[in-house]
Amino acid sequence: MIYLVDTNVLLRFADRTHPLHSTVRNAVRKLRRNGHQLQIAPQNCVEFWNVATRPAAKNGLGLTPVDADRLLHLVERIFPLLSDAPTIYSEWRRLVVSFSVSGVQVHDTRLVAAMKVNEMTHILTFNTKDFIRYSSEGIVAVDPANV
Repeated sequence: MIYLVDTNVLLRFADRTHPLHSTVRNAVRKLRRNGHQLQIAPQNCVEFWNVATRPAAKNGLGLTPVDADRLLHLVERIFPLLSDAPTIYSEWRRLVVSFSVSGVQVHDTRLVAAMKVNEMTHILTFNTKDFIRYSSEGIVAVDPANV
């Protein structure tokens, strides 16, 4: 099975000082050991860069673009990048209308659209509640602590 890795998991994976870093590393190891693949979408990379370069005082990592680039290269090397297919937009558009999505949750919906277009059902995320609404679409959110 292929899992999409949510940005909140990627950020904790990249930040070795974060208290959840070991939880993420253990989940990634266990999933791979059990034959699962872990991938990311371009949307994850955009979100990762946003948080990585945002000041720490504003809930970011406070990294320079050079350091963010280094970390993003690491993430891209470990987690293969899905293509950003043109059909993702139309799927995203269908989902935001069907589920009345608004505000910042539109970003998670774009991840779900990428999953649907790439025929993926599972996402590794600390925000499982944000994806519950998509269970009727076959989306299963898995918390790294529960792997």
